[in-house]
Amino acid sequence: MSALRVRLALMLLTTCLLLTSQTSLTPDRAAAAEPGYLMAHFTGEGAANQQIYFSYSADGLRWNDLNGGGATLRSTVGTRGVRDPALVRSPDGNKYWIIATDLCIACGQNWDASINNGSRSLVVWESTDLVTWSDPWLLNVAEAIPDGRNAWAPEAIWNPETNDYVLYWATNKPLDGKTKHRIYYARTSDFRTITTPQLYIDRPGSQEIIDTQIVELPAGVGNFRYIRASGDGQITLEGSNSILGTWTDLGNLAGIGLTGAQVEGPMWMKSRDRNEWSLYLDQYAAGRGYMPVMTTDPPASGTYRLPASGSYNMGGTKKRHGSILALTAAEESRVLARWPNTQAKRLQSYNFQDRYVRHADFDVRIDPAVSPAEDARFRPRPGLVGTGTVSFESVNFPGYFLRHANYDFQLVRNDGTTQFAADATFRQVPGLADASWSSYQSYNHPDLYIRHYAYQLRLDPITTATGRSDATFRTTS
Repeated sequence: MSALRVRLALMLLTTCLLLTSQTSLTPDRAAAAEPGYLMAHFTGEGAANQQIYFSYSADGLRWNDLNGGGATLRSTVGTRGVRDPALVRSPDGNKYWIIATDLCIACGQNWDASINNGSRSLVVWESTDLVTWSDPWLLNVAEAIPDGRNAWAPEAIWNPETNDYVLYWATNKPLDGKTKHRIYYARTSDFRTITTPQLYIDRPGSQEIIDTQIVELPAGVGNFRYIRASGDGQITLEGSNSILGTWTDLGNLAGIGLTGAQVEGPMWMKSRDRNEWSLYLDQYAAGRGYMPVMTTDPPASGTYRLPASGSYNMGGTKKRHGSILALTAAEESRVLARWPNTQAKRLQSYNFQDRYVRHADFDVRIDPAVSPAEDARFRPRPGLVGTGTVSFESVNFPGYFLRHANYDFQLVRNDGTTQFAADATFRQVPGLADASWSSYQSYNHPDLYIRHYAYQLRLDPITTATGRSDATFRTTS
């Protein structure tokens, strides 16, 4: 072998050894992180806060508000307010429901009226993908309970013994000389029809029980298949091997200083990446919303501990009585894409700069001094169809978009059709009257633009100087 060939062979061998050495020092790529968690909750009193809000956490302890901290669903039925939402996923993961209390305190009803003559119905939404939800409907659950006076704090769990859901809630009614809240249940397969309600949980004497949530435990955790936490003067823990069977008292959380006088709305969450459970409790007495208490053994009441300072963060909004769903990777992707933290904006008219695009009774116009202010606030979303486009979603009617039909504009709920998507999608172009502003060209009628005429929003061809001014807007906070 020639000297040149030897030198080349040595150089090649050295290079291979160097690469091998570097490869052995490079750590393996970390496994993909587990999907996170979705919380459905409400945020407080008043019509705006008693709606459905979503928050997301990657680890179950540090929460981020979705949708810019705004509501994700709004009730348009019953009292037009909702509290205590429960997220329900079907066993096959192909359908979801949100069930909630039909209640709007300080926006049409006070506590006394809601306790003694409140809505007997629950509010229900349905979805097949966790992001596109049906219109809400009312499910009357307390009508068949003699002298039942309300229906509060619903929950539901799949029961493999009966192959349907056990739907349970609190109703205030007289029974055995005591008028108080007790837990009733019914069975359902679709949250549209239910079996005759039956008494489920009744505490002794005058003690009420309103909030209770059941969770199934994995095999090998304790001696019970199910555990429930209830607000009944304490935060009482109970275990059972059958949802509709006998339940065993496991103690309460008084040992860590938490009773029903301080907290309510128990909400379970099992951590995916560690042997730890969180029982979230709503600190209603202090007005602070949820905090977690932690345990590695849910049936053992003595194992619960208060969280260490700085170990959790609930995000920007107060989070009140709700539920948590551990997401799949596909669900997580859909949820985060649907409700990014897009800030709300107003669309200001170029030639009437004291006027803004607003909806009123679902019609769309430009007005000054809009009241309520949220009627003139929209979230500019990536267009429902096409790339580089925009759609405008209402802030106070989430799921409703600016949409043209017969050249007129209305605020309409997205029905998921391709026609709706096209009618609610626009291309943002330099302003026709001032290039530093913007104009909005229809996606499916590209020769037409959003413009106002006699203060009404329309879709028109633009051929005059007045038209160019009428079709020019800018987004502002």
